[in-house]
Amino acid sequence: MSDTRIRWSHRSLEELQTFWNTTIEPTLHREGYDLAERPGYDDLLEVGYGGIQDALRRHHDMTLSEFLETVGYDDRRSAEEYRWGIQNETTIDELEGYLETVRRRRGLSEHTVRSKRTRLARFARRYRDLFDDADLVARTRDRDLAPEENTRAMAIFDEFDDELRSPESKLHHLTDVEDFYTYLGTIRNVARFNPVANFRESVYEKWTRETPDRADRSLSSLQAAHVRELVAACDSLEDRLLVLATCAWGLRRGEVASLHHDQFVLSDGDPRIVFGADRKNGPGSVTIQYGLEDLEHRLSTLAVEAEWNGFLFPSRAAQSGHISPDTVTNRFKRLARDAGVRVDGEVPTPQLGRRFWYRTYLDAVQALARQVERIAQEQGSTDARVVVENYLGEAEARKRRRKLMSERLAAAFGT
Repeated sequence: MSDTRIRWSHRSLEELQTFWNTTIEPTLHREGYDLAERPGYDDLLEVGYGGIQDALRRHHDMTLSEFLETVGYDDRRSAEEYRWGIQNETTIDELEGYLETVRRRRGLSEHTVRSKRTRLARFARRYRDLFDDADLVARTRDRDLAPEENTRAMAIFDEFDDELRSPESKLHHLTDVEDFYTYLGTIRNVARFNPVANFRESVYEKWTRETPDRADRSLSSLQAAHVRELVAACDSLEDRLLVLATCAWGLRRGEVASLHHDQFVLSDGDPRIVFGADRKNGPGSVTIQYGLEDLEHRLSTLAVEAEWNGFLFPSRAAQSGHISPDTVTNRFKRLARDAGVRVDGEVPTPQLGRRFWYRTYLDAVQALARQVERIAQEQGSTDARVVVENYLGEAEARKRRRKLMSERLAAAFGT
């Protein structure tokens, strides 16, 4: 159902509330939105129900925010309190002020700000659990409390040292807390001391030592077991195609969102997806090494629909005719949440699926090199890749790489 088919003005407030609970909210969930987060007008517009905002204003003298409170969403203030999970108003206000400052003045992305909020909330909640009240801001105003606050902070990070898996995650927590206390002292001028000053260079120096430099860091990726869990969480062929497009074809989320049947070449024995010059790394094609049957089934199912516009993931609500990149991310994360998949403690995004594809491809290339390593040794070559290129030839090497890649993808997808 789209906005144009809904007679918003004919519905009473009670009918709109019922429609929200029975239709709009399930649609948001199906499209991958987290129902624990308050949806906005743009979210409703994306799923085809943006007209409710105008109806509320014109016929019920209500804002969208006021309406959302009537269907179970807390107001902004109580939502923030719930997110922090503490009751100390001073601490909450200062934490929110800090996050707003780093968002505005440092130009940090919303994703980065949310990650900082999560880590700071973990610290504040643990402070409350251990010491009854999260009064970690007020206590920094009394320099005489510095030794005790140092000890308290150390007790929290000792627990994090046991609980958090990676040194990098531990260091992120410490860095964010240290930066928050620095903000209290230098920007807000309310803190007389920083309880975690020099922790990185002293008691927790090992976290810095064990965390790779950014240039040397191995970026997080999905593993084969994660992909199997994502596939198991798919309730529809459309969901499965989304996982295939990211994890088996290695596409970017924007490329997934706008896939069109004209891009698929499936009839010449070399199934592939063709991209034009507007692609980030230029024109070319991506081989479909796994998932061809699912793709053909999806295309044949859509082809019988009278209003199909040719997109693999069509959207009647969107002006473009297809879902947005954000919807791809939302759906992917919804599948990950349903499957219980976490990478470094976070819900993975399509980018991590794309990295899985790259690493699987690299593994196939290296496996082929190992297969011909003995030939390389017999020929006196120290580089098996030379033998792959010169002995097998490009066509045979490509054929063998595809076979190895297909086997690995089949194993990851559980078939």
